[in-house]
Amino acid sequence: MPAEILNSLYRQVTGSSPVKTTELTGSGSNRRYYRLEGPDGTYIGVIGESVEENKAFIKLANRFADRGLSVPRVVAVTPDRNAYLQEYLGDTLLFDEIANGRLTGSFSNSEKRLLRETIRSLADIQYRGAEGLDFNVCYPLPEFNRRTVMWDLNYFKYNFLKLSNIPFNESLLEDDFERLADYLLEEPYTTFMYRDFQSRNVMIKNGKPWFIDFQGGRKGPAHYDVASFLWQAKANIPAELREELIDEYLESASKYADIDTDAFRSRLQHIVLFRLMQVLGAYGFRGLFEKKLHFLESIPPALIKIKELMAANDFSRYPTLLNVLNRLADKFIPSGDAPDHLIVTVRSFSYKRGIPDDISGNGGGYVFDCRGLHNPGRYDEYKKLTGMDAPVIRFLEARGEIGPFLEHCFALADSSVEVYTRRGFTSLTIDFGCTGGQHRSVYCAEKMAEHLSHKYGVDIKLQHREQHVNKRYTTLGQFIVEDD
Repeated sequence: MPAEILNSLYRQVTGSSPVKTTELTGSGSNRRYYRLEGPDGTYIGVIGESVEENKAFIKLANRFADRGLSVPRVVAVTPDRNAYLQEYLGDTLLFDEIANGRLTGSFSNSEKRLLRETIRSLADIQYRGAEGLDFNVCYPLPEFNRRTVMWDLNYFKYNFLKLSNIPFNESLLEDDFERLADYLLEEPYTTFMYRDFQSRNVMIKNGKPWFIDFQGGRKGPAHYDVASFLWQAKANIPAELREELIDEYLESASKYADIDTDAFRSRLQHIVLFRLMQVLGAYGFRGLFEKKLHFLESIPPALIKIKELMAANDFSRYPTLLNVLNRLADKFIPSGDAPDHLIVTVRSFSYKRGIPDDISGNGGGYVFDCRGLHNPGRYDEYKKLTGMDAPVIRFLEARGEIGPFLEHCFALADSSVEVYTRRGFTSLTIDFGCTGGQHRSVYCAEKMAEHLSHKYGVDIKLQHREQHVNKRYTTLGQFIVEDD
């Protein structure tokens, strides 16, 4: 009973029982997270299946906290190390705080400030966190080595390259893999490599970045985390801003070491190539093998980044790899950017965070304001639910006001879909907003997507921005839930 175990840890720390224990969504596959709230404070409880991984996080977290780094301290642990309680950092992810920039590629000053502070603080974790650290506490391996490099390169080969049916000379490709591994490992590394450094693993507390989920870290190249963060597909950081953030990182890291900035940037490009190949391995497995649409759609942007990287750098030491990557790009990158059929994007959003931008560039569509409808969020029993949950659906439909509202919305949308289809237009956006982007707007967006799919069979992208939920209705009537 996870809740009972964590409640016991809460009592151990505070002397009282929590008033409320809530399981959180979106955790890792082998860990479950809970928020425990009570009069004596709020904490995060973790149930982890891997004891060794738990031990690594507990030791690293408390050691980093002792050194003044911005990480949650672990305050209580069960004797078997299967569960622990850590400090609560709030519920705000950097990923959410830079949402507008991620979607548009144009980051506001406040978003840039958070990115700058995060990349500067990365250097503190890497250098100050590594001082005197016994890397044997790291799991599953204490350092970035040839075995881990070859694992990732072969992950790309078997889960992406071979599934793409591109012919290649495996022996010559393995020679290039060996040369890339030699280059990546030719320098000794003393820094802590976070390994999964990305915007979902950064919390914003009192306007400052705090760091979580570093249990997979080990001794390794500092460049790896810079590559992971700045070339993360979902971050959508433009090249000019990326260069500014590299400068910020190097300035911060120079407090700890004498860094040849030109050499750092040169080596960084090879690690970016390595990291993007690793990402393609994941996209290949989840997209080409498991047939998940979101990952299939992520392949062309990743290959575009690789093509840009190859055009800007001398990777001639890897001739077979370059040939393979160019042929993969020719296969997966569309020859034209414009779709050949109408795609309707239906979104829900919170007015508190602003109306979503039109990323298609066409500047058309509808924005419907749902705030005139009665709000389920006023009632405690619905506060943790969304417009996709049956109790909220029943609440909204029982009042009788949402039906007529949607009929008017449907009529306007129908007229545009019919005209756009007849005239060969390829993009229409329909947005529904409410106060929190959780109940009314979510329900209305769901109903609009269902209506247009059933009536016209058009290709529909359904996005609930505040819930981080993406769905797809294809022209074949297929319904797909995408990973955010």
